[in-house]
Amino acid sequence: MRILITGGAGFIGSHIVDRCLAAGDDVRVLDNFATGHRANILHVLDEVELVEGDIQSYERAHNAVRGCDVVVHLAALPSVPRSVQDPLTSNAANVIGTLNVLLAARDSDVRRVVFASSSSVYGANRELPKREGLAPQPMSPYAVAKLAGEGYCRSFNHVYGLETVSLRYFNVFGPRQDPLSQYAAVIPNFITAFLARQPPTIFGDGEQSRDFTYVENVVEGTSRALTAENVGGEVFNIACGERITLNDLVGELRAITGHELSPKHEGERLGDVKHSLADITQARSQLGYNPDVNFSEGLRRTFAHYEERVPAHSAG
Repeated sequence: MRILITGGAGFIGSHIVDRCLAAGDDVRVLDNFATGHRANILHVLDEVELVEGDIQSYERAHNAVRGCDVVVHLAALPSVPRSVQDPLTSNAANVIGTLNVLLAARDSDVRRVVFASSSSVYGANRELPKREGLAPQPMSPYAVAKLAGEGYCRSFNHVYGLETVSLRYFNVFGPRQDPLSQYAAVIPNFITAFLARQPPTIFGDGEQSRDFTYVENVVEGTSRALTAENVGGEVFNIACGERITLNDLVGELRAITGHELSPKHEGERLGDVKHSLADITQARSQLGYNPDVNFSEGLRRTFAHYEERVPAHSAG
């Protein structure tokens, strides 16, 4: 199978590249390296076809899609806080870019597009766990853009017959996630703080909860979405179905490191959701998805990855 992975040099994308190569697929990567890193795919550069370019260009997207059987569309400008600061740029990358990829896939007779959506689309809807049938109430421009991407996927499936599957990833973490970005996600941020023996910063009281999902589970769900039958136009939660508070996260890191650090607390951030927990029944039944790596094991693996790469910090 010939696969295009947009954003394939990113954190999640590079892990999907590894899985597809291991399965014997012919892999092409499209990335503009705005948030992805060449180092993430350095170990497979001689095994993939790398196309440098931006999905905001239809021409570049079309050239990258040509000849592919399926597309995994991960390229995006991530981060809720970034989208709050600059909604126009977020929209251009995440909505116009997604539309370009879908158009290019349609025009190139691609069989299926798997779109990386986000749990953030549930937003202010307080019902737990989050089921795919709940009414989305996005709170941030990033979430609005991801919901628009889902809408375009559903539309292209209905109007043009392009098979699309949207996956709502829940708080993905793991090796290769960038801890140095000013928009770094909470787990690499906290791990970096513990390695430096500095108190992590919690926005709010720390009782906000997330369904933290180790990247290997996301790769599994995405892989299954590429081949599952009778799922065109569908949306699936990809998560663990576990609810972990930020205070729980700090406790786990204390246990792993032996460092009794107490977090600093600052005001809640605009656009942040208080609680997130996925119902993964639909993904289990229709995709055959099963999250094999639980939160604690995933956190141990992730900490070991960062500890290996920042030994100076761990020495205190």
